[in-house]
Amino acid sequence: VSPFLSQIPQCLELRDSSLLTDLTLSTEDGQRLHAHSPVLAAVSSLVHKRLQERDEENERRDVDMYIQTEISISLGPEVGCVGLAGVLEFAYTGALGALNRHTLITCIAFQLQFQPALLLCLDFLNQEMDAHSCLDVASFAEAYGIMELLEVANDFVLRHFQNVAATPKFQDLPVKKLRKYLKSNSLFVPSELVVFKAVVVWIEACPSERLKLAKELMKNVHFPLMTFKEFSEVKTAKLWTESNMKRLYQTMLEDFRSYHVASETLCRVYLPKDSLVLVGGDQISGDFIRRTPSRELWFGNSLRNYTGVVKTVEWRLLGEMPKPPRLSHELAVVAGKLYVIGGQNYKGMLGVLNSVYRYDPLQNRWERLANLQEKRCNFSVVVLDEMIYAIGGYIDPETNLDSVERYCPNTDSWSSAQPLDMTLSCHAATLMDGEVFISGGFDCRYHCLVSMFLYHPERGTTYLAEMSQPRAHHCMETLNNRLYVAGGVTVDENMTSIDQLACEVYDPVSDSWSTLTPLAVSHVGAASVVLEGKIYVLGGYCQEDYRETRLVHPLGLKTIGIYQCFSPSGVSMMPVGLSFCPLNKAVNPLFLGRH
Repeated sequence: VSPFLSQIPQCLELRDSSLLTDLTLSTEDGQRLHAHSPVLAAVSSLVHKRLQERDEENERRDVDMYIQTEISISLGPEVGCVGLAGVLEFAYTGALGALNRHTLITCIAFQLQFQPALLLCLDFLNQEMDAHSCLDVASFAEAYGIMELLEVANDFVLRHFQNVAATPKFQDLPVKKLRKYLKSNSLFVPSELVVFKAVVVWIEACPSERLKLAKELMKNVHFPLMTFKEFSEVKTAKLWTESNMKRLYQTMLEDFRSYHVASETLCRVYLPKDSLVLVGGDQISGDFIRRTPSRELWFGNSLRNYTGVVKTVEWRLLGEMPKPPRLSHELAVVAGKLYVIGGQNYKGMLGVLNSVYRYDPLQNRWERLANLQEKRCNFSVVVLDEMIYAIGGYIDPETNLDSVERYCPNTDSWSSAQPLDMTLSCHAATLMDGEVFISGGFDCRYHCLVSMFLYHPERGTTYLAEMSQPRAHHCMETLNNRLYVAGGVTVDENMTSIDQLACEVYDPVSDSWSTLTPLAVSHVGAASVVLEGKIYVLGGYCQEDYRETRLVHPLGLKTIGIYQCFSPSGVSMMPVGLSFCPLNKAVNPLFLGRH
């Protein structure tokens, strides 16, 4: 609330009656609004400066300070009376109606240097940005030099390019901006056909002026990466009916036919805003004789799209965590820092760990933290209200845990929370709407479970609808208000553990499960993460013969794509029993920088 208003409750009445007002704000169309300069000076650095100048001038001219001198401020053509009234509303009441928090109000707040109102408007523009508004926000931010907002808006355009290209605003883009978007390595598109259609829509919005730019813009479309079905849509585009476009089509056709020449090297490189980071795990030796825990951290530097669903992840080495190496551990990210918790450094009861480390990517520094109260591996971790919860797991294969402990980063200490109502290991846990969901796992008799329940640190357990099949060593992630489970092991009619390929999705509204397309390969003990609207299931092994799984599967509602993973040397590698998380390279929660 305005500081001035808190001292003078009658201020609004004075403003409405224009009594004692000494400030006139004028729009270019002749509209005038009157206000009290002290009220606006409390929230506007511009008005505060003008008030100081008036007082200094009065003092220089020896004018009695009690004699009121009018202040007039004329505003630019983009300022309307309705928007100006909205800004004055904020100055007097400290509130700004949601309908007023658009770019016009923000322009006025920027002109008058109303910092509180400006921050509120910018926050609103950021939160409410969508495919229809992002280009307007980008134009506004560029015009007023608000670089942080411009970066956010441009990033939104690139990450949601397909939807943005379908809006009328896209057709008004200056060619310079369009060219910049098309050339960006942050341009996210499911196929090259999306890029082609966007260029065509833009050209056809003003063909007399833009046809001459078609050749240049089409160079940003990787036609060899299209499937035959996709290129058939290119062939039927109305654009080619123009007499001067037929030659360009022949060039595109020759480009499309050149796929076999560079099929292994031609791709669209995409740099995601968040990095996929994997930590530790269990790798098979070069002679295939033994398995060795790893200390390595790898991150996905880029995603590379080839023809159709063929994609790869370019992995780069980030560094090593402190000794000992570990597998079957857990990760958490709090306040931009990475926590590595528990696990084991080799098979057997003596190898289970209670050590905890924290990695600061900005300082590239590791820090040893307080130990867990109990050694644990094959457990789960969630972050709730900035506290880390370690749930269940086992001390050795014969001793499952029902205990839950939570870590407070401020005090570097672990404390006990409400235990589970059964011992549990090899389960999966995740958050949705601030609640902890736990699925599957093994009980104390090593029975594979179908259970799904809510866990509360004070109230304990509430059971929900069961999965259609038992599973353990699986993954569970939250996406679009649904919970997805994939991979792991299940049991056959002889109670023998076998690979679980089935995938399911849980709807919390109806408390019910639905089946999804099954995985193509086994992912037992795999890692998973949500990255830009996809769930990635990564690594693991096959229960049948214990061979490693070297694929990343993006899991979706209807289809499951496949990513082959390669190390920088080109040798296929993927550790088993690793942990996986998203680390943010641009803003919070974790900054990696470009390597």
